[in-house]
Formats: sequence, structure tokens, C-alpha cells
Amino acid sequence: MDFEIKIGLETHIQLKTKTKIFCQCPVPKFDSLPNTNICPVCSGQPGSLPVLNKKAIDLAIKAGLALNCSINKKSVFVRKNYFYPDMPKGYQITQFENPICQNGFMEISENKRIRIRRIHLEEDAGKSLHYIGSRKLDYTLIDFNRCGIPLIEIVSEPDINNSEEAYKYLFELHKLLKWLDISNCDMEKGEFRCDVNISVSKDKKVEIKNLNSFKAIREAISYEINRQREMILNGIEIINDTRFWDEKNSRTISIRLKEKEYDYRYFPEPDLPIINLTEEKINEIRNQIIELPQKIKKYYIEKYNLTQTEAEILTSNKYLNEYFSKAISFCKERAVKNLTNLIIVQMLNKINELHIKDEEIFEKSIKPEYIALISDLLSENKISYSIAKKIFDISWQENKNPNELLNELGLEIINSVEEIRKLVKESIEYNKKAFEDYKKGQEKASGPIIGFILRKTGGKADPNIIKEILKEEANRITDIFE
Repeated sequence: MDFEIKIGLETHIQLKTKTKIFCQCPVPKFDSLPNTNICPVCSGQPGSLPVLNKKAIDLAIKAGLALNCSINKKSVFVRKNYFYPDMPKGYQITQFENPICQNGFMEISENKRIRIRRIHLEEDAGKSLHYIGSRKLDYTLIDFNRCGIPLIEIVSEPDINNSEEAYKYLFELHKLLKWLDISNCDMEKGEFRCDVNISVSKDKKVEIKNLNSFKAIREAISYEINRQREMILNGIEIINDTRFWDEKNSRTISIRLKEKEYDYRYFPEPDLPIINLTEEKINEIRNQIIELPQKIKKYYIEKYNLTQTEAEILTSNKYLNEYFSKAISFCKERAVKNLTNLIIVQMLNKINELHIKDEEIFEKSIKPEYIALISDLLSENKISYSIAKKIFDISWQENKNPNELLNELGLEIINSVEEIRKLVKESIEYNKKAFEDYKKGQEKASGPIIGFILRKTGGKADPNIIKEILKEEANRITDIFE
């Protein structure tokens, strides 16, 4: 049986503002003590009135422009009425019929575009902390710190057909919003979380709430598609319900029937004015948008012949990309491939090992001009890759110029053919069995022979010259016996 899988995503993103969306409370840190960042407005006290945060509007517009949306010059806030204990007013201030952005798209590959239905502003709810005893729920505490944190909700059209496409869309969205400083997008802190709507049969839709990791999103979508397929094949009716992902048992569990729009009884928020935007204001924000990663990635592939994977890694965050761009300005064009390799392999390993944050890359890594110098030395065949790694490590630790280290430590590569020929003959004599196997066509047998020479020279002998001479020696000796 053919199934028509349609997936739509509702992504909630915490905006990078200093204060909450409708009051002057500072946005709380993740580890703030409960209920220490609240006021009469965000805790829903009678008689308190909201005042809109202009920075939140600017960031929402920037997100819309980056996602190819049209910006509505008039947008309004509404009250979305529902009762949860962590929503103290009994309603959420959000947008409905007149959101701030509409009708955009994001390209996730050359032939796949995900349409964006809308982007709207809203306030976050509080957080329920459930304490469970040996057999049942003992009690629940509520932390209202998160109440009023500014969010945008980005709603996609159901253009996604599998878990991989969902992952790619969210990965690119996550990268874009961080790139433009719209959000920190820290998934562990709930700053980037997703609701997934999945339909396997045309008239049924299931929602999975509050997924906050790429792993959970992939696994939950795959599980839910298979669950609905099995139900259809076995003649079991699918219920339009809302579910959550039980990560421990790798399954979705129903928590309630899915609400309809009329259940929320939307009506205009009487305490907030209409948002009126001018073309000048929209253009002012448009001019703040820096070059986006998709365009830069294509440029790297065309200009420097980088692979798709290399270009994606170098544009994975704007700080790494700025570092790469700076390093390129110091190195010769023919050395860019070596530079790319050093950054992706050596530098990123070091960054992960030392837990260096994205924004600390310039401050705590090897200088861009130094890694460029090492790349040039490699491209000029003055050092081997093993020596490059050694110089890289010392230059990182001691902040020393690679050229000075090369002279100071005597690490310049040995490329004298006569000198290397003597070393090859010595190694053949020491590794007779390996050389016999190599002559018979076993390429891997060259490993001990080359390794002997590199160990003896501290990695300074040119591996390419070693290989050429080794071939010559094998052919010469074969010719003698023939």
C-alpha cells in the first residue's frame, strides 16, 4: 500500500533579547532560582498591563526576511485561551490571523524547498516541575521564570516527507537563526524546540509536542510514521491526538485529543496596539542581514573546489566561517585545500577537546595567520602532514610563528633524493619480508618500510619521494632477476 506522508513543523525559538516580551523583567538564566525573574505583568496579576518589546519585533522581522517571507505592515496580538497551571493569566498572548511574517520558504537542497506558512510572535509559558514518588505523582511545583520570554513560532507547510528532510530543515533553520544572532538556539535550555504534525492518511493528523533534540526529532518521526502505517495495515482507526516522545522507551504516548483552533477562542488582545510597520523600517532591518550561509557555501564550492561536506562544516556557524575567511586572506590560493583540512581535522578536534565556544574561536585558537602559514608550508612541500600537526600543536600552545618553529626545531622536510634513497635501501634490508610482499603487488606491505624511514627521520622525509624510490627499487630488483 502506498502512503502519502506529510509532515509539518512548528518550531518555537527564544529570541535573543535582554528583557521579556511584555515587561522589563530580565530574561532569566537557565539556572536561575525559581520564581526570581517575575513581576506583576509576567505573573498575570490583576490590573497589570503589557508593554511590547521593540527588539523582539525587529528580530522577528529579521527572521522573516532571512526566510524569504513577506512582512505584514499591520499585525495584531490575540489572546489564545487555555488553562494550564504554568500559564498564570489563563491565556497566552500570541498572533493568529495577522502574524508579522507570512509565505516564505527555506531551501534544504538543490531540488527541495520547504514553504514557511507563517512566523508569529508570542510569549512563553512557565515550567511545571513534576516530582514522582515510588508509585505515583507526589506533587508538582511551578517556576514562572520563563513566563513572558519572547518567542517566535515558525510554522512550515506539510512539505516534509521523512525524518531526514525534517532534520535537514531544522538543522538549516537552527544554523540560520544563530548566524543572524536572532537566538542562541540552545536546545538543551529549551531555546529551540519543535512540535511535529504527521499525517500518513489524508484525513488524520497526529501531533508530537516539545521535541528538543535533533536525535529525538528523527527518532520520534520515524517511530510515528511506522506506528500509523501499522495501524492502517491492520485496519485500526488513527485518532487525531497530541502525543509526547517517551525517549526512554523509544515510543510516542497519547496525552490528549488534538485541539481545534476554535477550542482556543482567539480574540484580539485589548491591551496592546496594532503593530504598524513602515517600508523604511523593514528596509532598515533588511540592511542588517549579513551574507547567509547558503550563498557562502556555494561560493566556497565554486571558488575553492571544496566538497559539499567541507563547505557545510565551514559554514556551520558564523564564527568558524569568519575564522576561515580571515585565514584565507593570509594564505596562497593553492594552499586553501590544506587550510580546509587543517581546520576541519586538527582545529575542530582541538576546539571540541578544550570545549571552546563558537564565539571564542578567535580568542582561544591558533591565530588565523599561523594556520595559513602551515598550509602554505604544506603546499610548498616544505613539511609533511605529520610535521604540520606537530607545528600546529606547538604554535597553538605557545603562540609562536610556524616559520620560526620550523627553523628552531629543525623540522623542514628532507627531500634530497640521494639521502632518501639511502634510507629506503636501509629500510628494505631491515624489512625484507615486507619488501618481498610489496614486490608481489601487496601495496599495504609498504607500510613498515615507509614507517621505518619516517621514524628514523622524525617524520621529516618526504613520503611522496619515499614511495617513488620504493617503486623504483622494487622494479629494479625484479628486472635483475628476470
